[in-house]
Amino acid sequence: MADKFKTVSLDTMIDKHFGKRGTSKRDIFENELRIDLLGQAIKQARQKRNLTQEQLGELVGVQKAQISKIENSVKNARFETILKVFEALGAKVSFNVELNKQKLAY
Repeated sequence: MADKFKTVSLDTMIDKHFGKRGTSKRDIFENELRIDLLGQAIKQARQKRNLTQEQLGELVGVQKAQISKIENSVKNARFETILKVFEALGAKVSFNVELNKQKLAY
């Protein structure tokens, strides 16, 4: 019996469902993916510091629920709060800014 499923690369699937790189739908998808990764980075850093969400919230000056929201979906968090979280974790944050495929110096 022949396999009914064809193996394809992740890039092929993303191209199929979100469009090729450079299209607006693909850009939105990739930006949302990066935002989700930021929340995961916060969670991992918190866990490495052996802090609960409540303890981190106390360091930052927000409720435990806010830390949970940030870890699960940074989309609705204020940028200032995200920076405070990283500062409380003692984590170094750096950003790369690209404009027309050229990195901006800052």
